[in-house]
Amino acid sequence: GSVKRQALYACGTCTPKGEEPAGICLACSYECHGSHKLFELYTKRNFHCDCGNSKFKNLECKLFPDKAKINSGNKYNDNFFGLYCICKRPYPDPDDEIPDEMIQCVVCEDWFHGRHLGAMPPESGDFRRWCAQCMKRCSFLWALRCTVGSEPTVTKVSAEDDGLALNVDGIGDEEVTKPENGDHHDSPLKEDVPEHAKDAVKAVKAEQTNEPCASSSSESDLQTVFKNQHLNTESQTGCKLQELKAKHFIKKDTATFWPLNWRSKLCTCKDCMKMYGDLDVLFLTDEYDTVLAYENKGKVDQAAGRTDPLMDTLSSMNRVQQVELICEYNDLKTELKDYLKRFADEGTVVKREDIQQFFEEFQSKKRRRVDGMQYYCS
Repeated sequence: GSVKRQALYACGTCTPKGEEPAGICLACSYECHGSHKLFELYTKRNFHCDCGNSKFKNLECKLFPDKAKINSGNKYNDNFFGLYCICKRPYPDPDDEIPDEMIQCVVCEDWFHGRHLGAMPPESGDFRRWCAQCMKRCSFLWALRCTVGSEPTVTKVSAEDDGLALNVDGIGDEEVTKPENGDHHDSPLKEDVPEHAKDAVKAVKAEQTNEPCASSSSESDLQTVFKNQHLNTESQTGCKLQELKAKHFIKKDTATFWPLNWRSKLCTCKDCMKMYGDLDVLFLTDEYDTVLAYENKGKVDQAAGRTDPLMDTLSSMNRVQQVELICEYNDLKTELKDYLKRFADEGTVVKREDIQQFFEEFQSKKRRRVDGMQYYCS
């Protein structure tokens, strides 16, 4: 079935570029595609493994042959052909000599080079990222953004920028549009500044003489003013998003960065939940949708079921037996590490029969050592 979040791979051998995209789970990557060319997709949400369905012409899944022919709920992009970002390049890219981290979008889950975001990521701290295309599709987020404490992605905006720019000489923001002839004209923003807030805005600006003209702190203080002006009216509508839309906010055609707590700020009223469903982003309201929650759950499950058989066995032995067992364990560890290193160097998958062969050879070596051992001093 569809798994809430799991590690996925794409098989370049079975579904090369030009064919339909398909994704396979971790288990199938080992069992059914061990010797194939695989692309790591990291984790993706709500995905059903495609291995052996109609997208694979001559392959039957060894783990679960009775698969549906198509998984209509799955979402695919260029990642399934080993290409990422707006530059559509592989990762790691052998032709890219510029050191750059890859950042994943919360919604589309594509990965982007930091330099291709259209905005500079925060220098420190953990954050979540929305690409420009997803911000455009989920435009309601621009109103929400002023409440989550996220820093603007552009520290300075000018009349040459498309979208909405902060007007520091007048009151509030104005929409700056770029006609086809290249000339600019200003049009009022739909969300007009409340008359009773003008004096408060001027007071804020008077205290910001040391700040850049369109700095992140300017925007933050302005949002604080508007938030205070509407504080007493929030309970009247029952929808936090409508209250936010009545305030002043900035729209830019760019990526944005959000702090970890942003999901808790989403409105969950009936109308907003319907909107999330129409946009196919209901997962945004799920605190456990994140990759971090997925990784933490794996760590907790692993720790809960973890026992240390070596320590349990050692505690029941005398000193001589303990020393002998530790020596045997170290021999096993060294030989197994060297054995597995060959597979890592060749880029091949370790199969069940490989492990069986290793232990057979290990036992044979151990018998030869024991048979040739002297039990007395010469």
